[in-house]
Amino acid sequence: MPNFTPEDLLLYNAGELDNEKTNLIAEELLINWSLREKFTVLKEALVRLNSIQLSTPRKQTVQNIMRYAMRKPVVV
Repeated sequence: MPNFTPEDLLLYNAGELDNEKTNLIAEELLINWSLREKFTVLKEALVRLNSIQLSTPRKQTVQNIMRYAMRKPVVV
């Protein structure tokens, strides 16, 4: 039973492995329930990450940060 890393599974999912390694992982996924579970969890995590909606900070927040950054440092 070959040992595949999470990176191997990510590359397999993205279709970025060579044919030999792709075939090895595909065969192993058919017979190894533990690897299949790990791969399923990884795929579900990728779906969740891709569905996250990122928002931008409010304009006032950015202005406050910029004002703070422009203040002269206090010498102690």
